[in-house]
Amino acid sequence: MRVILAGGGTGGHVIPAIAIAQEIQKRYGAEVLFVGTARGLENRLVPAAGFSLQLVKVGALNRVSLATRMKTAFDLPRAVFDAGKLLNQFRPDVVIGVGGYASGPAMLSAILKHVPTLAFEPNLVPGFANRVVARFVSAAAVHFEQTAERFRNAVVTGVPVRPAFFQIPRKPYIQASPTLLVFGGSQGARAINQAVVRALPELMKRLPGFHVIHQTGERDYHDVQGAYGQAAIPGEVHKFIDDMPGFFARADLVLCRSGASTVAEICAAGKPAIFVPFPLAADDHQRRNAEALEQAKAAVVLEETKLDEVWLVDTICVLLEDPARLTRMRDAARAMAHPDAAKDIAELAARVAGIEELATD
Repeated sequence: MRVILAGGGTGGHVIPAIAIAQEIQKRYGAEVLFVGTARGLENRLVPAAGFSLQLVKVGALNRVSLATRMKTAFDLPRAVFDAGKLLNQFRPDVVIGVGGYASGPAMLSAILKHVPTLAFEPNLVPGFANRVVARFVSAAAVHFEQTAERFRNAVVTGVPVRPAFFQIPRKPYIQASPTLLVFGGSQGARAINQAVVRALPELMKRLPGFHVIHQTGERDYHDVQGAYGQAAIPGEVHKFIDDMPGFFARADLVLCRSGASTVAEICAAGKPAIFVPFPLAADDHQRRNAEALEQAKAAVVLEETKLDEVWLVDTICVLLEDPARLTRMRDAARAMAHPDAAKDIAELAARVAGIEELATD
């Protein structure tokens, strides 16, 4: 079995794509090729995972300036042509588009060449590349039931998440010493960092045994660490957390952004969450992801425009002072988890490629 995974840009695209590739390789002994662009995280993460990567030149079309759109429109035919040459050379049994800049040209080329295609969409609202090909793909793997209607032959598989998130045990909740985990993604989120620092004195008054684990990102680390020390507030401040499942296990509540991978990790871990969607995310997909969990009563959405001291303190305290609600949120989140996402996507890709039997167990 020969598979191309096309797309990337951000970790939200690349990390699940690598998990899918690893599962396909393990189950089918597949030969896998990634197609990306020079500007994405795939250039670092894909080779580090041991996979080959080829590049096409294409930029953004969605939520960018007119000049950028014109340049991308000019580059697009060439990108489709270059992707077509890669398909001719590699001769894949299936092309999997994971969203991002390179996904569109590779998927369009595969569709034109009648190569089986599978779209992977982790967000509730499909990204631009997947919207373009949605009605022409052979099948789609989606995270949310609401997304399925936008694609041809869609299957709800969820998003691949590290097994360690599913292995997090239920944490006994001690109301006298609750723990809040704060993070804004690998680069941090300045708005969240600043809001938490402003809220800390009032939080300590209302929740005397309150403990914070705070991932700041590189940029804000020293300022946030200094603020904790100046206020004499106990807390753990980290530039970056490598063992995120381990820190999830210690948390009673999580305050974070709502990218697709983070949402999937929250569900896998069964953690109540306060989501602060990134307001500039393409197609406002973070807000839509967060609202899906809020509607399921697994999370609370706090818009960045309301991330002031009063709103943040009240939101955190209302939740941490209500253990029964935290339990319901935890159970609702776990109910939305997909522990077999990578396996299900791999099997769907094999079916699309016309391979029914597993090569390995």
